[in-house]
Parts: sequence; C-alpha cells; structure tokens
Amino acid sequence: MNELLFATGNPHKIDEVRAILAPHGITVVGLDSLARAITEPEEDGDTFEANARLKAIAYARATGMTCLADDSGLEVDALGGRPGVRSARYAGIGNARDERDAANNAKLLRELKDVPPDRRAARFVCAMCLADPSGDILAETRGEFAGVIIDHPRGTHGFGYDPLLHLPDRDCTNAELSPAEKNARSHRGTAVRLMIGPILGLSSRPA
Repeated sequence: MNELLFATGNPHKIDEVRAILAPHGITVVGLDSLARAITEPEEDGDTFEANARLKAIAYARATGMTCLADDSGLEVDALGGRPGVRSARYAGIGNARDERDAANNAKLLRELKDVPPDRRAARFVCAMCLADPSGDILAETRGEFAGVIIDHPRGTHGFGYDPLLHLPDRDCTNAELSPAEKNARSHRGTAVRLMIGPILGLSSRPA
C-alpha cells in the first residue's frame, strides 16, 4: 500500500499531509484525483472524531481505496468550545474558501470583542480516521495545537483561523510559521505523525 486517498478537496491540507508522509514512501492523493465525483457524506457528527469516521468509511467504500479522513477546527474556551465542529461553516456565508475564511474570522472576532486577552485561550483540534477499502476502521488519532486568539489577522502562510491563533512561545501566529515549522507543531501534523505506524503497517501485510 503506497497510495493513500486523503478525503479532502482542500489543497492546503493535502500539501501538509503529503509533506509528512512522502519521506515514508506514501503517495497521498486527494479527491480531485478521482476519475468520478463521489457524493460527499453529510458531516452531522457532534464531535471531530465522529465526522472523521463518517468521511473515512464513506470514501473508502465508494472508491475501494484505503482512505484517510480528518475533521478539524478551532475550540475557544470563552465561547464554550465554539466554533468546534462548525468551524468551516461558522459564519454560514461565502462560496469560495477565501470568502468563507474571511467571514468566519470576522464572526469570531465580533464574538470575542469584549473578551480580554487573558481569557482568549484556544486550540486547533484534528481528529483523523484511517479506513480500509471495505470501510473497516484501522486507526484513529487526535492532535491539538494551543494558542491565544488575537484581535487582527497576521501572516500569510496559513488558512482558516491560522492568522488569528497567536503562539506565545514564538510570539507569532500560526500563519507566520514556515510550512515546515507548522507541520512540526500543528494539530494536523501531530495527528498525521501518529498515523505513520498504522499506515506503514499496511505495507507489511501479506497480500
């Protein structure tokens, strides 16, 4: 098994996962590589883990490929964990990804307008699920990446809420890290690295 379907159409996520798995001889392909469109499963789970399972199982069964799927988002303590599983659709507007990101960030800042800096603790969460072609779950992982929400976006290397999550130990936002630094520290990077063992284990299985 040296080709893995990563069930996303987000090129930023694909680049992150490819960069981590490529040195291990694993080729990562996204949904845009498929010869036919697959009906997107409804992400109606109430946890990141539930949504990752839904996607991994659905796309693995539909394509007959080993499939990795993730669900990720931002949890803000002062907002009771919101945006949470609704992170990508938080503002509910915008067609293009950049439009949605801008609208989501604007809504988040509005909601935190009266919250002081010492109460703006937040974290990115990524839950990942690996499923075989029959839809059986092979492994699940979770990564987290903590910081503090600032008032104005900074940085150009990230996407989503990256420009708003400040990292006190580096005095920069997630979007100001280089891609290599982000992969080494991020929630998705952590979840992917925990998946390396299970993925490589598939290659050693007898045919």
